[in-house]
Amino acid sequence: MNSPRKILLTGGAGFIGSHLAEALLKRGTKLTILDNLDNFYSTAWKQANLEDIRSTVEFTFENADICDEQATRKIFNRDRPDVVIHLAARAGVRPSIEQPRLYERVNVGGTTNLLELCKEFQVPRFLFGSSSSVYGEGASPPFSESEGNLFPISPYAATKIAGEMICRTYAHLTGMTILCLRFFTVYGPRQRPDLAIHKFIALMEAGKPLPVFGDGSTGRDYTYIADIVAGVLSALEYTPEQNDRPAFDIFNLGNSHPVSLNEMIATLEQATGKTAKRAAMPLQPGDVPLTWADISKSRSLLGFQPSTSFRQGIENFVTWYRAADPQRRA
Repeated sequence: MNSPRKILLTGGAGFIGSHLAEALLKRGTKLTILDNLDNFYSTAWKQANLEDIRSTVEFTFENADICDEQATRKIFNRDRPDVVIHLAARAGVRPSIEQPRLYERVNVGGTTNLLELCKEFQVPRFLFGSSSSVYGEGASPPFSESEGNLFPISPYAATKIAGEMICRTYAHLTGMTILCLRFFTVYGPRQRPDLAIHKFIALMEAGKPLPVFGDGSTGRDYTYIADIVAGVLSALEYTPEQNDRPAFDIFNLGNSHPVSLNEMIATLEQATGKTAKRAAMPLQPGDVPLTWADISKSRSLLGFQPSTSFRQGIENFVTWYRAADPQRRA
């Protein structure tokens, strides 16, 4: 009988990470979660995510910073992971404009530290959580992984491109299999409170106006959390050599059906039974007009096929939100 796969998951107390952790544990994975529970949003919220995961099965949790070489080396030396799934990052476009040095230190320096440890401890596989924001304003929709005209318009997006390039370099130098997964506007239960769907529903439930940036025509390729998790699990099992592919590769994980801001608000109204009040605001620096994933490559090589409609995903979120502990609704 094969021993369970040993996986180190960074950022596992967060939104995407906590859902992925549950799925990995259900597969019998020997899991270590590394997360520093930073204060970008409520630490209590992340602790609650960890408690949700523990209801699945026990795991190892390490409160550590991915930039801390000494602390992370101890974890690698003790656990000897077979795979590192790297989701930890400073998130958010607008905060990155205010704190670019912090974003560079964590998102670029932290990723480099993990890759160097993977090289030292001969970890054969590394999955990097990237972002649709790398496409910026220069790409032609739908956005393909082969797009060469990347024009990031926020420090956050630039750090994700830098992370991908560092991954490419380590794959070349070490032969490690490294896959970069570009997530497109993920939503669902446990979504961060600063993101639009969660923020808007909270405001609508409280009878407060929604800040609507621009004329509502901007579009996002909203992707439900369960579909993202399914894509990551497929990437975990993907073998480039059997597909005559390089050790380094990039995959879009999106829904491939952009929804305008106006359409999104209308769907929230239908799901909540409430009418949204709008507060017109100017467009914000760093916001792109559209995200739209071309998922033909992911469909072909990973078998990725999102199955949750936007309407169903929003209904699922509203059900979770209304049942959630008050501290996770703010």
